[in-house]
Amino acid sequence: MTAPLTSNPGLGGRRAWLVFGLGVAAYGTAVLGRTSLGVAGLTAVEHFNSRASIIATFVVLQLLVYTAMQIPAGVLLDRFGSRTMVTIGLATMGVGQFVMALADSVPVAIVGRMILGAGDAFVFSSVIRLLPSWFPPRRVPIITQLVGLSGQAGQIVSALPFAWLLASRGWRVAFVSISVVALAAAAGTWAVLRDRPPGVPPPPRPTQGARAHVRAAFRHPGTRLGMWTHWTTSFAPMVFGMMWGYPYLTQAEGVPGPTASLLIGLLAVVGAVVGPVLGILVQRHPLRRSNLVLAMVAAGLVPWVSVLLWPGPAPLWLLVLLCAGLAVGGPGSAIGFDFARTFNPAHRLGAANAVVNLGGFTACVIATQLIGLILDAAADDSTYSLADFRLAMAVQIPLYAVGIVGMYRARARARRVLAAQGSIVPPWREALRREWRSRTRSWSRDR
Repeated sequence: MTAPLTSNPGLGGRRAWLVFGLGVAAYGTAVLGRTSLGVAGLTAVEHFNSRASIIATFVVLQLLVYTAMQIPAGVLLDRFGSRTMVTIGLATMGVGQFVMALADSVPVAIVGRMILGAGDAFVFSSVIRLLPSWFPPRRVPIITQLVGLSGQAGQIVSALPFAWLLASRGWRVAFVSISVVALAAAAGTWAVLRDRPPGVPPPPRPTQGARAHVRAAFRHPGTRLGMWTHWTTSFAPMVFGMMWGYPYLTQAEGVPGPTASLLIGLLAVVGAVVGPVLGILVQRHPLRRSNLVLAMVAAGLVPWVSVLLWPGPAPLWLLVLLCAGLAVGGPGSAIGFDFARTFNPAHRLGAANAVVNLGGFTACVIATQLIGLILDAAADDSTYSLADFRLAMAVQIPLYAVGIVGMYRARARARRVLAAQGSIVPPWREALRREWRSRTRSWSRDR
């Protein structure tokens, strides 16, 4: 599905790629901070002498603040631009990581993670907001996927170098290090990043009040399709990478720590391969974006069901398949922002992106907390069995179902909007027949 594009054509030259590089660095830094507790979960249980549900609360409150800040962040982004919001976001994340480094008690650590979540809320949507101003519309889907790859790079850093630093130098040194990285990225953003090419006028500022502005974005079924896309594709890989993947692999499946880190890192490697391919497919087949999303959902859901039903510990090949399947959810979730971009005018893009981003993080908050509560209810200490973890991880299946139903409902309404505008999405049979005829004519001309 598609709608008329409202973005500026952009330049796509050297300056655009410099802006892209800065955006990549900013988002990669944000994901490094966001996922740092994923490999430090068991260490945090020991460091704070606490239980799994309490440590899960760190992530849940971080994500709750992130989610709650999405709408204010989107409104502020439409008013003040990406450069200001990315700088504020990274600087705030750096402060949050520094608080986390000094924390010796659960309440202080919770404050640190909440500060981190508040800063994180400003970064990704602000980076995505830059792209239509600097690149031609047809290239934006691919560039968006490339930005998503920077997040995968941040997750690799948290799964490997950060995990090594945590194990070898301890809690304080590890978290101070990523605090310094975030503050340095904030300084670089403010010094070099610009919202649009020279001579390109800014989009008109919203004339509505904040509530009406957000309501207009949310009411469009294309925005809601993006929100449910983000929900269904991104929550499971976030839950796995940010909090419960490493404990599940090491405690439940008996995977050695280094192997578990490599499996978590596989999410980033596979995402890096899938992302550009998916961006090209979205560019070439804009009317079939939702079908691509459903394929990405199946890639994560089917392996999860297989692992949960496997008799005894799952074999390594199935765990590799699970991580590879979850990995495609990250690139798939970026299609949600493409829906927001093509269904909304430029002055409403920040609010629309914020609504989309609410999807996956809301589901992630629900799943992360429920998993911790179920684990604590199933065991008396911090040692959890395979059966305990499988029962807890199974709460993701209903969340998948909710997202799929939401997608189908929003897609039907969005297609009705497109039909009213004169753009009809043909059935698969007709689309394949047209593709075959086009190829046949092309072959005939070549001969």
